[in-house]
Amino acid sequence: MKKLKIAVIGTGHLGKEHARIYSEMPEVTLAGVVDIDKNTGEAVAQRCNTKYYSSLEEILNKVDAASVVVPTRSHYEITKELLKNGIHVLVEKPMTGTVSEAEDLIKLSKENSTILQPGYIERFNPAIEAIQKLDISLKFIECHRLSPFTFRSADIGVVLDLMIHDIDIILDLSKSKVKKIDAVGVGVISDKEDIANARIQFENGCVANITASRVSFEPMRKIRLFSENSYISLDYHKQEAIIYRKSPDLTPKSIINENTDVSTIKDLKGFVFGDLLKIERIKMNNQEPLKKELESFVSCITNGKQPVVSGEDGIKAIKAATIINEEINKNLKLANVSC
Repeated sequence: MKKLKIAVIGTGHLGKEHARIYSEMPEVTLAGVVDIDKNTGEAVAQRCNTKYYSSLEEILNKVDAASVVVPTRSHYEITKELLKNGIHVLVEKPMTGTVSEAEDLIKLSKENSTILQPGYIERFNPAIEAIQKLDISLKFIECHRLSPFTFRSADIGVVLDLMIHDIDIILDLSKSKVKKIDAVGVGVISDKEDIANARIQFENGCVANITASRVSFEPMRKIRLFSENSYISLDYHKQEAIIYRKSPDLTPKSIINENTDVSTIKDLKGFVFGDLLKIERIKMNNQEPLKKELESFVSCITNGKQPVVSGEDGIKAIKAATIINEEINKNLKLANVSC
């Protein structure tokens, strides 16, 4: 079978990982890497046994597909050029900086019969994949994504840099349209928001509370999901999830009522949770999420399938992120007026 020829545009922190994984795929030929930084690009090319190119134009007639792993400000122009030349694209999150740019890329993708896949790696996290298979109706979602300041993605704020991951996951899990969004945020190190909190209300009654920070000392990537009869605690980093299900034949009143002497129960927490909830760990295959994402992209191209994360999904996330940033800016202006 003919190998798929793929290039990686951008060989920074994440781009070099794209190049490494493609170079290890038996069905793929890593046809080259592109970077304006010659030293970085050549180093990655040598490590991955491929060629280095200094410009996008040099590889347009040499590849079938490409990963775009450059700063967000360049996503639109580079992806547009690739799609116009009939090249399938996986573009890292966020797909673009604006909704109109994202809509234009989807239009180009359809016109040129090419795959356009936004790079939302958490969709391929084993913990998320396991949860998506569960039959639950969510009532409340709580997310925390915190990290130290890395000086990467300095061209965007924390909403498009980090929170966008959880926005995408929440929009997918909620199974409902957005009703209302409230948000606050402040800049600490950069001239954009470095910490932000958003509250998203959905038409089906589900509510999501999201906090993202890139000025934290300790990294954290966790999501908690609450439904009527279950609670799921998920750690993205550790790729582990625990589900607590309410026992169908027991209620709090059947265990503790007005006649119960609570003082005689030594471990009230253990007593209640042990009797009311059934605890189980969600089994997961601890495969590298980025590898699964790139394998899925390759499979979509070779088998003519639609991506797990579509361009339309990318637009939904950008629309929500745009409203969140608008709310943050509005509240900052109101705060300045009050002062």
